[in-house]
Amino acid sequence: MQASSVEVQVREPAWPHGGADDPTTGMLDLEVVIAEIAARRDEFDERSHVPRDVIAKLKLAGVFRASTPKRFGGTALAPAAFFRIIERIAIADGSAAWVAAFGSANIYLAALPADTQRVLYQGGPDQIFAGALYPVQAAERIEGGWRVNGQWKFASGCKGADWLGVGIGGAGAAGQAAQPLTAVFPPGEVEIVENWDVVGLQGTGSHDLRVSGKVIDDAWTFIRGAASTIDEPVYRYPSVSYQAGVHAAVNLGLARAALDVVTGMSGSQVTTTGAPRLADRPHFRIELAKCEAALRSTRAFFYEAAEQVWDSIHAGRPVSVEQANLLRLSAIHAAHTTSDVIQRCYKLGGIAAIYRTHRLQRIVRDSMVVTQHALLGESGYDGAGAIFSGVPAFKGYP
Repeated sequence: MQASSVEVQVREPAWPHGGADDPTTGMLDLEVVIAEIAARRDEFDERSHVPRDVIAKLKLAGVFRASTPKRFGGTALAPAAFFRIIERIAIADGSAAWVAAFGSANIYLAALPADTQRVLYQGGPDQIFAGALYPVQAAERIEGGWRVNGQWKFASGCKGADWLGVGIGGAGAAGQAAQPLTAVFPPGEVEIVENWDVVGLQGTGSHDLRVSGKVIDDAWTFIRGAASTIDEPVYRYPSVSYQAGVHAAVNLGLARAALDVVTGMSGSQVTTTGAPRLADRPHFRIELAKCEAALRSTRAFFYEAAEQVWDSIHAGRPVSVEQANLLRLSAIHAAHTTSDVIQRCYKLGGIAAIYRTHRLQRIVRDSMVVTQHALLGESGYDGAGAIFSGVPAFKGYP
């Protein structure tokens, strides 16, 4: 393992250790789980999902209680600390990190009525929520709830989820113009349509969801991004920005992995043509240094924005539009800058990197998918620029 990876582990441990609030107490060491993820990543790709036994171990490591309210046994972890967890997992495998990132999705569930959350967490704080909200499907309004029919795309991690959400609209569904009303079902009420066949992040199992004539009470619906009914600091952090951040953190980890791979190739790689080692080539050394600087710079901006918002929240100040803008911008910039770093690492790898079995192959393909996520698209730069310019941003931003 390269020194740069060790730096992420030692200087910025996945979980804070020590003290009465140490969430690792009595749990499985996350580094043990990550080692298994690295050993089994080919299996995730072949299965098109992360198996339940690995999900169970991530639960034991505390990943899926990170955004559960403390009143229900969760850790309600600071977002930047959770981003570092996802970044660390992504060094081992992008798909596993993407699925683990849904340890933050309970931020959305905090908008449910408190009594509903009490039922939801009665089985313990390690509840996994996965959703497929689009395309939003019209639902029939009935007394006290909705009758739901339809099919939705991109339910990442749905095969290991304890609760599944789908996006609905219709007469009486307030707020539909901005964010969908989300209906939350137990998995037995939802059919998983296995159709996830993609170029990257194959192991996320982001299949379609289908619901046929199921009735859901209003108490089990919420508007995505709505204010939390639980008053704890983490729920004052902008929820949509949180989700953009966890996805961007996947690419931070993948970029770190790519740099580690090419650095490992530099001193010992025997070329097919008998040319000098990569480390002996000035252009390789220059490009490697530029890539390292690009990753560290975007990473610094990403964590700076998250930590400044967290400090404001703890100081009792509301999150400003300017701060929320920097959260989104830092996540978008991180996703795209790291994707570029990974592409440059792929080029540095030379002809050896074209083989399907080469580690860089999957890293490149996974990173491309991250930049396609709706919350991380390049259109977000327009929203950020609008706020900097003092004109209205497009609806839903930041």
